[in-house]
Amino acid sequence: MAQNGSQSYNGSSESVETRLFINGEFQPASGGKTFSLVNPFTRESVAEVSEASEEDTNKAVAAAKAAFPAWRDLSPSDRGAYLHKMAALIREHNDEFARLESLSTGKPVSMYIDAGAAAETFSYFAEAGWTVQGTSSLNTPGHLGLLVKQPFGVVACIIPWNVPLAFFAFKIAPALAAGNTIVLKSSEKAPLTSTLAARLIEKVGFPPGVVNVISGFGTPAGSTLASHMDVRCLSFTGSSVTGQKIQTAAAASNMKVVHLELGGKSPALIFDDADLESAAQQTQFSVQFLSGQTCMANSRIYVQESVAEKFLALFKEKFAAASLGNPLEKTTSHGPQVDELQYERVKSYLAIGEKDGKLSMGGDAKDGLFIRPTVFENVPEDSRIVKEEVFGPVVVINTFKTEAEAIEKANATEFGLYASVFTKDLDRAVRASKLLEAGTVGVNCTSPSKLNDLPFGGYKMSGIGREGYMHSLDAFLETKTIVIRASS
Repeated sequence: MAQNGSQSYNGSSESVETRLFINGEFQPASGGKTFSLVNPFTRESVAEVSEASEEDTNKAVAAAKAAFPAWRDLSPSDRGAYLHKMAALIREHNDEFARLESLSTGKPVSMYIDAGAAAETFSYFAEAGWTVQGTSSLNTPGHLGLLVKQPFGVVACIIPWNVPLAFFAFKIAPALAAGNTIVLKSSEKAPLTSTLAARLIEKVGFPPGVVNVISGFGTPAGSTLASHMDVRCLSFTGSSVTGQKIQTAAAASNMKVVHLELGGKSPALIFDDADLESAAQQTQFSVQFLSGQTCMANSRIYVQESVAEKFLALFKEKFAAASLGNPLEKTTSHGPQVDELQYERVKSYLAIGEKDGKLSMGGDAKDGLFIRPTVFENVPEDSRIVKEEVFGPVVVINTFKTEAEAIEKANATEFGLYASVFTKDLDRAVRASKLLEAGTVGVNCTSPSKLNDLPFGGYKMSGIGREGYMHSLDAFLETKTIVIRASS
């Protein structure tokens, strides 16, 4: 398809932007290179999307670098005015974002929350710039000491495909409020909501170069950002394997600051005094939400032996109620896996689970790219399906006898993003919360529940750094000490 403007998709009269947004202008990739985006439900082409080259990525960084001084020198209110306008436009385009995400990734429109989360994030950070504060000191005779916070300059953001618009906002809104300029790379699996967001950036009237949005692959676009000498900070959400590569490239180039929110293998502990009805409802939703394609899904559940039979019956009843079908239908709650690669990956873990344990529910739907809500039981703790992130609607449910055993099993992983404890015993909840090795611990609740004003991030291989309303600004600011000697 031609790359000189918007293009129609799925045979409709509607159009979608597919080009790169660099220095305030939409443009095709250098050489006109594109990649095909396929609807995972219909298996038909949605659009041909511009694929950023190393040259395009360098151009975007140069535009951000040139725009930085003027953006940095605006007041928080002046920068915030742009963010407020962005929030309003995202709300206006909620249905369009939901449709594009469904066509790109198979996400049911009935489960679409990204636009609301993104708009709230832009609204918050539109006002938050004034909270960037330092301190002062007169403790050293004859000197005034000042601590100030200043923006890095060019910040690169690389976002995932499962909740792309939300991550678009989680990363660029605080970075912009802090005074940085941005190059954002969307996932090749879900570029369309980012290009629509770039349309809104253009409509808001952000100064050219302040926000640049490119689409493409980890190589060359992502790797170029990770190693670029003019990128001073990089924020990435995605797999732990890719996070390791980014950290290595950053260290080998200019030691840029790197924030990483990576994978998970989140455990939920169900004790015999728990509200089993509530625990079953919440834990099954955590695994089934977005067809299991979330980093914090509680994909391991440990149930105390005395209530295991009752919990399993409740869990399976609720888990099986998912409605598989066309993601554009409002009655659908469970879509396909995002693409053939992810579908085959999940199927490989199904084979491991059947070999190592007992498949007691679900499996391959054998209908397009759908995986049914799936339960494995009695799986050895050293099985790969227990240790590794599946990223599908698949849960391993095992039992435990004692609190110590449950915590030991929960912590026996290199991941540490989210953990949950279901119990009515407050003392036990406090003990477990202290001992569980996870960035977030839910008591009588589980993922995707999190609080906007508290930090989110992981222990161990689940990441470096934290995101959240009260914490993201600091992540995009350098700390400087100024020493002023007073005249005698």
